[in-house]
Amino acid sequence: MEIQRNPTRSVQVGSITIGAGHPIAVQSMTATHTQDIDATVGQVNALHAAGADVVRIAVDSKKDADALREIRQQTAANLSVDLQENYRLAELVAPYVDKLRYNPGHLYHHERDKPWQEKVSYIAQVAKDNDCALRVGVNCGSVDPAKLQIADEDSLAPMLASAWEHCDLLDSLEFTRYVVSLKDSDPRKVIEVNRRFAERRPDVPIHLGVTEAGMPPDGIIKTRIAFEQLISRGIGDTIRVSLTVSNPRKPEEIVAGRQILADIAAGRVRSVVDYGLQTLNIISCPSCSRVENEAFIDLAEQVKEMTAYAKDHSITIAVMGCRVNGPGETDDADLGLWCGPKFVNLKKGPVELGAFTYDEILPKLKSELDALITASGPAAVAN
Repeated sequence: MEIQRNPTRSVQVGSITIGAGHPIAVQSMTATHTQDIDATVGQVNALHAAGADVVRIAVDSKKDADALREIRQQTAANLSVDLQENYRLAELVAPYVDKLRYNPGHLYHHERDKPWQEKVSYIAQVAKDNDCALRVGVNCGSVDPAKLQIADEDSLAPMLASAWEHCDLLDSLEFTRYVVSLKDSDPRKVIEVNRRFAERRPDVPIHLGVTEAGMPPDGIIKTRIAFEQLISRGIGDTIRVSLTVSNPRKPEEIVAGRQILADIAAGRVRSVVDYGLQTLNIISCPSCSRVENEAFIDLAEQVKEMTAYAKDHSITIAVMGCRVNGPGETDDADLGLWCGPKFVNLKKGPVELGAFTYDEILPKLKSELDALITASGPAAVAN
């Protein structure tokens, strides 16, 4: 079926164009350590061979930037880079990539006394000088702290205010080669926040994704629900399916994305699915190069298996793989785990319960889960 797309501007990213009616681009992100050049090149090329239009790599240090220079020479893929907290790395990586992604909430972590507007102006100039596009990546778990006070009655307001503000600044700088993403782990919030953003800025290409979607098949189902609702409304110009899978399985993100797009185009949609069921919800981040212990992948699988007995209880458990997003993005979960190199940090809501070894964490999690089940009363009963 013919889907009427929003009339967004065009944004060139290497050999492809995002927006302006061009085919919806499918992206993924490497999960290898960037300084392991052979492994990272292997994964970039595997994703590219699977049909990835853009492959994102995380860069968190000058050594990562040095590795990126070598990676660029060994792949034909369109590359994007995730700047993390240190926005100054932009000038080191921009010569070797096609797009820079920055998170407005992370701009406050480095050179804290400098206005964020000055930092964005710098990033935009670097992008312009190096023929790069930008992505303004707004994330529910790391929102601009200056916007949090407006969340009293509207939890999506901080994300929207931040995105619109950054668009306005980039436009004022006469830099319009950018896309915006607004991501959450709840498909319903992803649908609502992107719908509201597009109402005000239908000209800006949108990168769609459900962050921390989790493991297949649940992660694909969550993502499909959001994409069906948005793309059928003409919203969305590039997508990422974020799955918690081992390194050799990363191309599954591309396969899942292509299948969802093909199904939407053919009218094979499942929008009658109601994700708002009062049942156990496990969210976990996609494996990426920020993960400091690959045991995170196994842990996410073990959590899913261990907690199966609680499937009829309305409880959210978050399993995060790194210290960058983990602390903030577990706050809204009933129980949250974020993984370091040797220890897993356990939280109950925003309250820290301690750090435990990978061998200790599952019994401790089960104890806390049992306490929540006892406190919450009888399980939900399906109709």
